[in-house]
Amino acid sequence: MNWKLKPHASFPGVEGPVVACVMDGVGIGQQDESDAVWLARTPHLDSLRDIALTTQLSAHGKAVGLPSDGDMGNSEVGHNALGAGRTFDQGAKLVAQAIASGSLFEGEIWKALGQRVRTSGEAMHFIGLLSDGNVHSHIDHLFALLRRCDHEEIEKVRVHILLDGRDVAETSALDYVDSLENLLAEIHRKQNRDYRIASGGGRMVITMDRYQAEWAMVERGWKTHVLGEARGFTSARNAIETLRDEEPGLSDQWLPPFVIVEGSGAPVGPIRDHASVVFCNFRGDRAIEISQAFEDEHFPHFDRSPRPDVLYAGIMQYDGDLQVPQRFLVAPPVIDRTLGEHLARNRVAQLAISETQKFGHVTFFWNGNRSGRFDEGLENYIEIPGDNRPFEEHPEMKASEITDALIAELQTGRYRHARINYANGDMVGHTGHRDASVTAVETVDREIGRILPVIKQLRGALLLTADHGNADCMFDLDPETGKPRRDGAGKVVVKTSHTLNPVPLYVYAPGHPLLLAPHASGAPLAHISATVLHLLGLRAPEDYAASLIAE
Repeated sequence: MNWKLKPHASFPGVEGPVVACVMDGVGIGQQDESDAVWLARTPHLDSLRDIALTTQLSAHGKAVGLPSDGDMGNSEVGHNALGAGRTFDQGAKLVAQAIASGSLFEGEIWKALGQRVRTSGEAMHFIGLLSDGNVHSHIDHLFALLRRCDHEEIEKVRVHILLDGRDVAETSALDYVDSLENLLAEIHRKQNRDYRIASGGGRMVITMDRYQAEWAMVERGWKTHVLGEARGFTSARNAIETLRDEEPGLSDQWLPPFVIVEGSGAPVGPIRDHASVVFCNFRGDRAIEISQAFEDEHFPHFDRSPRPDVLYAGIMQYDGDLQVPQRFLVAPPVIDRTLGEHLARNRVAQLAISETQKFGHVTFFWNGNRSGRFDEGLENYIEIPGDNRPFEEHPEMKASEITDALIAELQTGRYRHARINYANGDMVGHTGHRDASVTAVETVDREIGRILPVIKQLRGALLLTADHGNADCMFDLDPETGKPRRDGAGKVVVKTSHTLNPVPLYVYAPGHPLLLAPHASGAPLAHISATVLHLLGLRAPEDYAASLIAE
């Protein structure tokens, strides 16, 4: 293949570095009391409306490869699109298609999982996020797998539920649990069927750590799901109601771990030798570590006490380079020829910086779900270590340190392209604390204010956008009236999930009289790659979504 990028026909490129900055979770809301972005004081973003090209982009639904325009975007698919230059069908859509066509159940891995438990008499175990958020998982996928197990006369199934409250309403867990219990009871009533919930807990407490930020989360999940070591309850509903009563106001994502127990007090579903286990999340970042706990022979992170001999599979493969997991039911999208690889092959030095929570997004996801670097000598990836403080208590997070590192590296003159992610709008937005989210957005604006004069000094360019919305809507709004919903006590119901709102785009290239292309308004995120190349004075590959700057 010819990787050589041709010079742009009409624009020689800016002299200095081209920086792509992702304001994670900072969308364009309806400019009211629910909108932390609008409520924030943002003098630097405001000034960009006068000195930069400005429009809005689409960051949800079909624009980023999700099944429908009712599906909110997320950081994984957003960064895939930003770095790939094209829109690929993503996990949610691929899994749904594989279930609908039956291809998932015709695969050798699914057949092996079933044969394992039919032979051993052990349970088929499903672990995953229980909601219809369609960001990490979808409850419909789990239901299809359960029905298929019944159809194939698998007698014993256990489900280990991770409670959401983040991609869906913060206290909606019982809606999903009740639906699951109804299906399990329907199957359980049949002869030779034993289908039950075995364990659970909040997604931010157990199992779903990412980027090795807190292995203790995975250890708690392991003890809960595998060993059956957690507080016992007679049912998942009983567990959730009791835990809520003990700590009023606690979001589902923070509920402590629990196991379901028999009358004798013994857990109903520890994972034993000769069982089969399927992790049902399709998104990779929060599925890798628990997969490694099941699969890795040498595992230094915690004592697995011991690791049971099971057949383990993910509903997808979560890291193609590391081959995690080894077995999977649906092949992930093959994202090739990303912006990062093109630049590396054309000897263009690159820089990527974020704090731990989003470091994998500006590296792994930006590079098409690829670990490592394309060229060790040309790429510098800097992770600013995050901390474990609650985000609402420290909404500034590590934004200042990210900017410090960026400015220091840019001033070396080494890099033609840099990409950074400020996680504040997303991570604080997920807490549901509006005032803290306002501070988070103001923090990002302050850091943009530090970057702008450096861009001007170095004669570079800044592309400023977001991967999806979040802080732009902090209340659960009635779709008919647009007004906040209120609970039985009259209190506004907060929103902790992403939004369907568009995201901003600012193109700041001082000294260059550029214009936006006619197709720019509402364009998908995938157009950013060609726009970066345009500013570098390079023509994008023919199949890339076109530059947002007029030719």
